[in-house]
Amino acid sequence: MGFARTCSVALVGVEGVVVEVQADLEPGVAAFTLVGLPDKSLTESRDRVRAAVVNSGAEWPQKKLTVGLSPASVPKSGSGFDLAVAASVLGAAERIDPRVLADIVMIGELGLDGRVRPVRGILPAVLAAAEAGYEQVVVPECAAAEASLVPGVSVIGVRSLRQLIAVLADEPVPEEERDHDLRGRPDPLLAGLRMPGTGAATGMHSMGAAQHDHGHDLADVVGQESARTAVEVAAAGRHHLFLEGPPGAGKTMLAERLPAILPRLCRTESLEVTAVHSVAGLLPPGKPLIDVAPYCAPHHSATMQALVGGGPGIARPGAVSLAHRGVLFLDETPEFSSHALDALRQPLEAGHVVIARSAGVVRFPARFLMVLAANPCPCGRFSQADEVCECPPSAIRRYQARLSGPLLDRVDLRVEVDRVTRGQLAGDGPRGDATATVADRVRAARDRASTRLTGTPWRSNGEVPGRELRSRWRPAPGAMDEAERSLERGVLTARGLDRVLRVAWTVADLVGHDRPDARDVALALQLRTGVPRGVPMALGALT
Repeated sequence: MGFARTCSVALVGVEGVVVEVQADLEPGVAAFTLVGLPDKSLTESRDRVRAAVVNSGAEWPQKKLTVGLSPASVPKSGSGFDLAVAASVLGAAERIDPRVLADIVMIGELGLDGRVRPVRGILPAVLAAAEAGYEQVVVPECAAAEASLVPGVSVIGVRSLRQLIAVLADEPVPEEERDHDLRGRPDPLLAGLRMPGTGAATGMHSMGAAQHDHGHDLADVVGQESARTAVEVAAAGRHHLFLEGPPGAGKTMLAERLPAILPRLCRTESLEVTAVHSVAGLLPPGKPLIDVAPYCAPHHSATMQALVGGGPGIARPGAVSLAHRGVLFLDETPEFSSHALDALRQPLEAGHVVIARSAGVVRFPARFLMVLAANPCPCGRFSQADEVCECPPSAIRRYQARLSGPLLDRVDLRVEVDRVTRGQLAGDGPRGDATATVADRVRAARDRASTRLTGTPWRSNGEVPGRELRSRWRPAPGAMDEAERSLERGVLTARGLDRVLRVAWTVADLVGHDRPDARDVALALQLRTGVPRGVPMALGALT
């Protein structure tokens, strides 16, 4: 009787569970049994592993073979267990020393010819292995850079099962021939890193590269001083933003340029974002670590599952998770399903999404900066002085009512985007600051907030609870009088008052004040309610 064991990782959302893969050989009729709650793709590994072992020059044991995945109560899915199953079988057959396998975690899919293909979720799987105390992992060669992002773990990248056998048996490692006739085409082994149907055309991709795209500069936006100020405040404090205005006024342009003024992600944030995109199969080719804010802009026909995550079988991250630590832009927001929009309430408050299924509960991170854009009415010309709106009042009311009050109450900034005039397009007026200039101011404001919040679990003003702002970081005496009167008149809710105070702190950080004064709060109220408060919208006028 032969027995061997090694380890792999089962992913539940972006969290991993280390699974022990055990192989047992007994005398009897040759058979291969796989137990331990595998799904269909994992059950098919029996045929893939057998063919890969034979085509790699090893002998397949002609005995009764049982492979168990423990703990058996955890659902296992995907083809990432192939490498561990093959290694445990070869260990039970004494082709590899079983003692060498016991403390190694293996992740990878096997082709019938023995080549090792990458799978989605390498980074969160290696993170789970490191947290469980494992120090050595084996992954596909093309995913070794992603696995190496985890500190304290020795990564072995292999291109084929033959190379893995040689490494573990302490034999000369054979050189695998690469395909020389690709003629510039992508390596077919990289197909496992991307999910079909996800890419730039869908809006569900990492658009952090916008920071390096000189075609997206904030100086290109003509006019819109109020909206530009709101975008800068939103970036500095991570506040949600609602832009309302006629078609063609520049709402989408402002949203697309918002990621470029956000600070680069720190190491912890980069690993969080990369883990989500790795599970979703959206890591950019040749860039294993995402260190800039992602940008996600789903179409208004997106379902609730596409927005918050879910779907049939194993739950997948949705747009709110793909925009984690970045920007979620919902253009034509009233055209989205009301159920999908209302499902955003939990992630807006909690910073994560919890999806309950019969197979278990999945938790995805979802701390994003939301930007909503909408027309004032179905035709888009309502409230324009020199144009006639063709929509009846009932249609306007129905259109605007699609955005529920509880959802809008969670939005810190609401700005009306005006129609661009002919003179502004001709360049007669002053131009706004470029992206680099605004990004420097945002970075300085974030640094002030980070210094103030040292020793707390929060990093930006948009995350600080209202009770902490009222007790630990008080504004100047009398600064909140006007906001408190708005609360008494019913203009603001209690949540709205807290959000005004958050925005006031961000304004103070941008203009260099030690704490918010009455003018900072007035500007925050103006950005919150859209009602003029007698203060200029330009931040420079408050210094």
